[in-house]
Amino acid sequence: MKQVLCCLLALLFTPTILAADMPLNMTSGVTEISNKVFSLHMTILYICCAIGLVVFGVMIYAIINHRRSKGAVAANFHESTKVEIAWTLVPFVILILMAIPATKTLIAMEDPSNADLTIKITGSQWKWHYSYFDQDISYYSLLATPREQIEGKETKGEHYLLEVDKPLVLPVNRKIRFLMTSEDVIHSWWVPAFAVKKDANPGFINEAWTRIDKPGIYRGQCAELCGKDHGFMPIVVQVLSEADFDNWIVEQEAQASAAAAEAQAALSKTLSKEELMAQGEQVYMARCAACHQPNGAGLPGVFPSLIGSPIIKGPVADHLDVVLHGRSGTAMQAFAQQLTATEIAAVVTFERNAWGNDTGDTVQAADVNQANSGASNGANTGADTAAEAVQSVPTPAAESSAAASSAAEESQAPVLDDLTMDELMAKGERVYLGHCAACHQATGMGLPGAFPALKGSAIATGPVENHLDIVLHGKPGTAMQAFASQLTPQEIASVITYERNAWGNNTGDMVQATDVNQQGQ
Repeated sequence: MKQVLCCLLALLFTPTILAADMPLNMTSGVTEISNKVFSLHMTILYICCAIGLVVFGVMIYAIINHRRSKGAVAANFHESTKVEIAWTLVPFVILILMAIPATKTLIAMEDPSNADLTIKITGSQWKWHYSYFDQDISYYSLLATPREQIEGKETKGEHYLLEVDKPLVLPVNRKIRFLMTSEDVIHSWWVPAFAVKKDANPGFINEAWTRIDKPGIYRGQCAELCGKDHGFMPIVVQVLSEADFDNWIVEQEAQASAAAAEAQAALSKTLSKEELMAQGEQVYMARCAACHQPNGAGLPGVFPSLIGSPIIKGPVADHLDVVLHGRSGTAMQAFAQQLTATEIAAVVTFERNAWGNDTGDTVQAADVNQANSGASNGANTGADTAAEAVQSVPTPAAESSAAASSAAEESQAPVLDDLTMDELMAKGERVYLGHCAACHQATGMGLPGAFPALKGSAIATGPVENHLDIVLHGKPGTAMQAFASQLTPQEIASVITYERNAWGNNTGDMVQATDVNQQGQ
């Protein structure tokens, strides 16, 4: 009996290090917080095991030694004050002992102050969008598992459904603050190795933080049921040394410049229908098939079919507008910031000619750029021109090339035309909802303690020059980004006009693209 008791005690007080190696136990992770959570978990587990051992030990002892066959007579201690006090105080003391380390850990988990790096994480169906504050780096992270594996046509890989095309890249030994929100439904960003799990709610900003101890690749998933492809929304984090991370930042900036130059050059290129269809199929399978299905049939009652749909069969300008700017009130996202003009041209061409649609239309990058610029200007001329430029009747290659070159030349210089107040407000609302509402809220009320309200604020009702300066150049030490390189002068003029006249601000101020251009010089 003594040997059995000694074995139980040895098992109960096995060191935490050995417990971490148990395959079914919680992992200790690679951050200070994850280690604290693990230690708290083990502490509570040991307390629960001790309680269980005592309770079941007393029960077994009583059953064996006070059984009826031994002639035991039950004691009567009904309404014993001592027993009442004992079984009230003992659990109370145990709970206090458990609450002290738990409270310390929870307080540490909710302290994102003095961060070295801030990253906004935006969830949408079904991908993650990462924005690095102060570095002007932003990209989407999508599932990279081949569809052949998902459909069972190929052997599943080592990291099946836990691999992405672009991982989140973080440095070691730096405090990283996460701001989490959503574009549509509730998601949850969860990486077990960091002990970070925080909901991303539409219209709200949640905060979390981490400081990672060692480089490596760490994987997680969306931990909130967010729709039919909830299981296809993985998270991959690549952690680099501080020096490698700094080099990565430089590389990303260089790649962004190269991508911008490539996108600009693509506006003067004319691709064949075969090239557009091949690239369009790739884009469609990666970005559109999750909702509209690989065969374009959609899901009845949820996602519309693209086979013979009015959008596909109708004017090209309408098709481009839906892909570029999405459709409010539905799950259709805006892809203007997610895909290049060439990719949008290819996927629109593919959709208009696949599954028996056979419209014969081909769309070029210059057409997409012209349609996007036209929509940004609040005029219909760009969309009309795009519709005229892309006809079912094939256009001679020389004419297409000349039209593309002309569009590229026009796109090199920012549009500085003056707009009316109504045009500025309409466009400004679109820009605000697309770039500002995640932090300052659609109502302009902000989030107290995190993001200031714009309704009646000193910036939105004060001098226009101050308002322009903060939108153009951001505000160091805060989450306010610089939008000079993210928005056109006309978009900045529109959103400032909107902010100064929405939600009862009513300053009457109108800002034009020329004002923005002059302020930025």
